[in-house]
Amino acid sequence: MSLPAGFIAEVQRLIPAERRFDDPTSRLAFGTDASFYRLVPKLVIRVESEAEVIALLRLAQRERVPVTFRAAGTSLSGQAISGSVLLVLGDGWNGHEVRQRGEQIRLQPGVIGAQANLWLAPYGRKIGPDPASINACKIGGIVANNASGMCCGTAQNSYHTLAGLRLVLADGTLLDTEVPASVEAFERSHGELLAQLAEVGRATRADSALAEKIRHKYRLKNTTGLSLNALVDFEQPLDILSHLLVGSEGTLGFISAVTYRTVPDPAHKATALIVFPDVATCCNAVTVLTQQPVAAVELLDRRSLRSVQNKPGMPAFVQTLPASACALLIEVCGTSGEALRAAIDQVAGCLARFPIEQQVPFSQDPTENARLWAIRKGTFPAVGAVRATGTTVIIEDVTFPVERLAEAVNRLIALFEKHHYDEAILFGHALEGNLHFVFTQGFNSQAQIDRYQAFMIDVAQLVAVEFGGSLKAEHGTGRNMAPFVELEWGKQAYQLMWQLKRLLDPAGILNPDAVLSTDPHIHLKHLKPMPAADELVDKCIECGFCEPACPSNGLTLSPRQRIVMWRDIQAKKRAGDDTTALEKHFAYQGVDTCAATGLCAQRCPVGIDTGALVKKLRGQHAAHPHAARWLAEHFAATLRSARFTLRSADSARRLLGAPRLARWSAQLSHASGDRLPRWNSAMPQAVAPLHLGAHAQGNQPRVVYLAACVSRVMGPAAGDREQSTLLEKTRGLLEKAGYQVVFPDTPDALCCGQPFASKGYAVQAERKRQQLLDALLKASRGGLDPIYCDTSPCALRLVQGLADTRLDLYDPVRFIRTHLLDKLQFTPQAAPVAVHVTCSTQHLGESQVMIDLARRCSQQVIIPEGIHCCGFAGDKGFTTPQLNAHALRSLKGAVQHCSEGVSTSRTCEIGLSHHAGIDYHGLVYLVDRVTQPKPVH
Repeated sequence: MSLPAGFIAEVQRLIPAERRFDDPTSRLAFGTDASFYRLVPKLVIRVESEAEVIALLRLAQRERVPVTFRAAGTSLSGQAISGSVLLVLGDGWNGHEVRQRGEQIRLQPGVIGAQANLWLAPYGRKIGPDPASINACKIGGIVANNASGMCCGTAQNSYHTLAGLRLVLADGTLLDTEVPASVEAFERSHGELLAQLAEVGRATRADSALAEKIRHKYRLKNTTGLSLNALVDFEQPLDILSHLLVGSEGTLGFISAVTYRTVPDPAHKATALIVFPDVATCCNAVTVLTQQPVAAVELLDRRSLRSVQNKPGMPAFVQTLPASACALLIEVCGTSGEALRAAIDQVAGCLARFPIEQQVPFSQDPTENARLWAIRKGTFPAVGAVRATGTTVIIEDVTFPVERLAEAVNRLIALFEKHHYDEAILFGHALEGNLHFVFTQGFNSQAQIDRYQAFMIDVAQLVAVEFGGSLKAEHGTGRNMAPFVELEWGKQAYQLMWQLKRLLDPAGILNPDAVLSTDPHIHLKHLKPMPAADELVDKCIECGFCEPACPSNGLTLSPRQRIVMWRDIQAKKRAGDDTTALEKHFAYQGVDTCAATGLCAQRCPVGIDTGALVKKLRGQHAAHPHAARWLAEHFAATLRSARFTLRSADSARRLLGAPRLARWSAQLSHASGDRLPRWNSAMPQAVAPLHLGAHAQGNQPRVVYLAACVSRVMGPAAGDREQSTLLEKTRGLLEKAGYQVVFPDTPDALCCGQPFASKGYAVQAERKRQQLLDALLKASRGGLDPIYCDTSPCALRLVQGLADTRLDLYDPVRFIRTHLLDKLQFTPQAAPVAVHVTCSTQHLGESQVMIDLARRCSQQVIIPEGIHCCGFAGDKGFTTPQLNAHALRSLKGAVQHCSEGVSTSRTCEIGLSHHAGIDYHGLVYLVDRVTQPKPVH
């Protein structure tokens, strides 16, 4: 059924057109979360304020239109999808307030969990919940699902660390439990509701059997159904209400803000991997560890270890472990080095009584600890990476009583074997008896669906009935476990949940069929298809971890959404459908607005670079190979033309004035379909061609200076206070450090090939790359001299897949770190500096080094939050300026107190300067300004 006409008309009045999505591409793209379900919403609305949510909920209540809320969409059980109206959080939900020196933090629902911890880090605190998706998931989802994690347990989840809540009920009523005036107003308007909640609480507590059952259930990690513990833990109806919202998955109201009591984040940590000969021994050790000073204990069965045993950095013994082996990854923390050592000794002493197959002893080395945690974090993606195309990865999440853990693990493994899930692995948070099991599943035939159903019935019977455990420990009920809530809780508790649902959402408009459903087969409906699309992206599990790093996320499509759309297009093509309109839409949404920098691959659990797919598609539509070949073969002429264009633009600026030129340029660019670049005040002036002069001679160390083509063409903007070119500044810095600077022959003919690769001309790109590498080999005397490349994207392109080990090639950050720090004396300036770490610097693994270098140069370094890629992407800032503008929409406010910004890409600096309102320069400008040569002794 379509949405009511009255609803649509009122939404059009309330919400601007650019934040309403009803086209097929957007609706399908937003119809996906991280679960194995898909519902295509009829309307998607990006909400930016509390007032909008209130108005929309009142409208939905009046028109009886179901509404679902979406934060990051990383949920695994189908709780963030809708076949009706989907409300997606926009940029207006990122507020925060640190209170009481970090003892509390107030957060809006759009804040990413990891960002909250960054704000708390200076105080040695963090939020209690620590889900594995914390780098992508948002506070709204963390609270609404009562998410926990590896160290959180039950004591530190959202429910137990809640200090205050701001919420909107289904009827559009706002309540802030921390504001007395709001509470008083709510008590006047909803006194009857509060009285009913109080009465339900009293009746529940008075029923000793029911109350005891509830307390027993929450002794374990439990997110199955609604949070009935609110009825026995609290007497005041406002406390009951706020805690009912935690874990309600958007079925009882909208969470507008939350205040957490934070928890300590000890600075001293150590990790060990202990492998036991069998499951029973391992689980018996867990029972002992529950009484020890451990922060986390992760169980990994042999199948889990086998899934990652061939990964780089894995201990060699993992490959030779017996089939019965079972391991524990143990983390111990301390407030001081002495406290940590005492805790390690105590834990090691308690484990001494158990036979151990192999081990990596406790280590405080952060690198070693990261390597060990990579074993645990790599198990889920390892299964995803080897699954058959067309299948999906399912991760289930159950809790058993810890005292029966050994029996439970063996029974679960027996179920894998019974239902022929041979690839299934088992791991989890052992201290709480919380186990995750991962398996691959196809839904392309009734036989596959029947197999899944039979397995889930067996799992539900085993966990909920035989062991009295939880069917959902931390991933939320969603629609995945909604049919099994009554099985786990019993009829009385189940009807109590429905009573609460009808009390708070009498019209049933909030996220129907999630948590509670009258359909016993809802978990078998709306199963997500995973059709083959391209081998580059077929392993995508649609988790959404990639989205925070994507500059086009929120403008057009995210990497996850690009893959969803491309899968749909390919499936329709195979079915014989006409996909012309979809492909035309995708050309802009999916291809033209993709920066293709590959940052998504760094976030992706299975390493998918969606940008590689986009480049492939660009290559398929690259219609001018002859022109590309000519430009490559006459590259010096190409650069002369570029210099002429920049000189002409500067002449026009002098003649017309900057405001008029910017206005006319924008009009011309629009008329040309964005084929002509737009001029703005940050546009560079032309750089004169490089004159080599004599080759360096003498006994000083030599460095080959590879000036990128953008550095050889693009100088400072006319209004920039720094009028030295990057070439001049870099050469001066290198000579200051005692180097003789030499250049490759015929530099204007050289290019790394990046401009050709980004346009889809891979053959011409590789030809230019190889030509440059040959020139560098000659200039460096066969690799004797180091090579300094002044632009990090070019350096990355040259070093990726570099077969010639003779070439010693550096980007600016790595060269300064390895070759200049011992030759220069730094005197940091007082003026604050903004740092933009380019995508290529991130790929090169030099992000933290660049930040550390900036801190050597300035007493105050600002790293703008949430900006991972500037979206300039070579020339996208000229031809698709809306991508650059969207990626940097929050930059100006973040750097307003800075005197300048630094980066390592000249083109990125153009966009950064334009949108920040301050000048961005290469890192070498800052380093040169604050350094002197060290005295020679």
